[in-house]
Amino acid sequence: MDLYSIVKFFHIVSAILWVGGGFVLFLLGMLAERGGNIEDKLWAIRASGQLGGRFFAPLSMLTLLFGLVMCGFWVGFSELWIVIGLAGYATTFSIGMFIFKPTGERMGAMIAAEGITPAALAMAQRMMSVARFDYAAMLVVIADMVLKPTVHDIGILAGMLLVLVAGATLALGGNRRLEAIAA
Repeated sequence: MDLYSIVKFFHIVSAILWVGGGFVLFLLGMLAERGGNIEDKLWAIRASGQLGGRFFAPLSMLTLLFGLVMCGFWVGFSELWIVIGLAGYATTFSIGMFIFKPTGERMGAMIAAEGITPAALAMAQRMMSVARFDYAAMLVVIADMVLKPTVHDIGILAGMLLVLVAGATLALGGNRRLEAIAA
């Protein structure tokens, strides 16, 4: 076994934990949303905010670090798929750090102080909308890492663009509104 294989292994494991862990929380939130279960949806969103700095950010940084090591020593940075991967990483990392983490923390504090309010539900809805785009971007990065498209792979690049457009469309529209259930 060579050093490249070891670095690649750690790159893939950290990416699986980062993307997979976040996807599970997103899926739990979506299932709760579809079932009208406000408490479970808010739990998933608060958990995302709480885990952002302690779990998702470190794993995403490890994913980047191992990827940069592979590029720096073996692959280089000039291939299109590397550029797409780095742009996708920057997008999802920024969404996590500048939207999910602070919004989840604010929402958690708001619920602790005031209970489930329309403002907290609106925050939760905005986070779920952004998560739709975030996971579309992550899907593009995963496809990019596996398929390694070049400028000549028009079909793959068009498919990746279509996934981003679909994610943006889902993020901007089609929200199910949750309202607090009066007891």
